[in-house]
Amino acid sequence: MIVRFAGTVRTLAAAIAALLMIALPSAGAGQVSQPSAAYSKRLMVNKKPNSLALQVPSAAEKKRQTAAQLSKRVVAKGMEHRLALQVNTNEPAMMNLALNNASNVAQYYKDLGEKVTIEIVAFGPGLHMLRDDTSPVKARIASMALSTPSISFKACGNTRENMSKAEDKQVPLIGEASVVKSGVVRLMELQEQGWTYIKP
Repeated sequence: MIVRFAGTVRTLAAAIAALLMIALPSAGAGQVSQPSAAYSKRLMVNKKPNSLALQVPSAAEKKRQTAAQLSKRVVAKGMEHRLALQVNTNEPAMMNLALNNASNVAQYYKDLGEKVTIEIVAFGPGLHMLRDDTSPVKARIASMALSTPSISFKACGNTRENMSKAEDKQVPLIGEASVVKSGVVRLMELQEQGWTYIKP
């Protein structure tokens, strides 16, 4: 019984030794075998990148991005922005709002070094904005015309004619205003030419 057990142990030990020699054919005493080149290659192929790793752009990519941004700004600087504002109510608050919008837009593009042209078109009751005898913003318009020449003022000729007939006198306009045949038609034509149209 003991002899049979000892034989079994020797057999198992021999089998284990044989397996170790097969797994570590090139390892000597006290050495740890290194993975084969083929095995290392398989590890590299099968290794997947961490999908959560932070992707940091290279210096070349940063340079390309910066160049693209500069190119966009150069294109913007080559174009002229055009804004048409409508005033058709005899309300000082709305007139001042239109002037505020015009002033803010002009200053914005001035800071960027880009061109902008702004036209304020008054018709209907809004013509009082440009009347020399009734305008509540006459002084402000005179000041803006001097400081911001990119803003111009257009008065509706049809409205002026109708007011003159109703009041039996020639309606006077401020010096900064020029007359167009129709305020509505003027706004239509500006939009057809690509102007941005805003009603405050």
